[in-house]
Amino acid sequence: MGNLSPHYVVPISVKPLVVAITGASGSVYGLRFVKVVTELGIPITLTISNAAGLVIREELGIDLEGRAQIEKLFDPETIANISYYAEEEMTAPIASGSYPTRGMVVIPSSTTSFAKIANGISDTLIERAAECTIKEGRRLVVVPRETPMSAIHLENLLKLTRLGVRVVPAIPAFYSGAQKIEELVDFVIGKVLDQLEIPHTLYPRWIGSAH
Repeated sequence: MGNLSPHYVVPISVKPLVVAITGASGSVYGLRFVKVVTELGIPITLTISNAAGLVIREELGIDLEGRAQIEKLFDPETIANISYYAEEEMTAPIASGSYPTRGMVVIPSSTTSFAKIANGISDTLIERAAECTIKEGRRLVVVPRETPMSAIHLENLLKLTRLGVRVVPAIPAFYSGAQKIEELVDFVIGKVLDQLEIPHTLYPRWIGSAH
């Protein structure tokens, strides 16, 4: 995979949320999350791993080879609220803890990505941005999409939770009465937003059984 995109930099009036889409199955979670957050008026600094580009092609039929890429993934209104950096761009603002953000979400997170984050291995911009988020005491949410999980996976996730990272597996619930795949996706997106304390109405809250 080549450089996924040139920069898309917008003036930031509020702290952006860093979003990373990595090479796990479930790329639809990441794309939907970006769309929802920008609709809520929150700017995003986005990075997509090269492996995620392969998954997007397989799952969604969108080929990200070449240059101008996020036009293939998002509408112009969404793009206007995104600053994009490829995973190789280690000089991007989010590679420094001094760059102010409101936190970071890795969605979906491959097992390789969360393993590197858990063990302080910053090979790409994604892990470096996560490292900065942790060391600056900002909210980091990791959304693993893997099953079954081995002891290696669980130990790495335990390391992250002990560091204060929120782990939100991509596991939809069914009490919301979802009838469509899109509603199941939105349930997971809503759970991530809950961890960031961002209000939303993506799924109905459980209020107990009627008697």
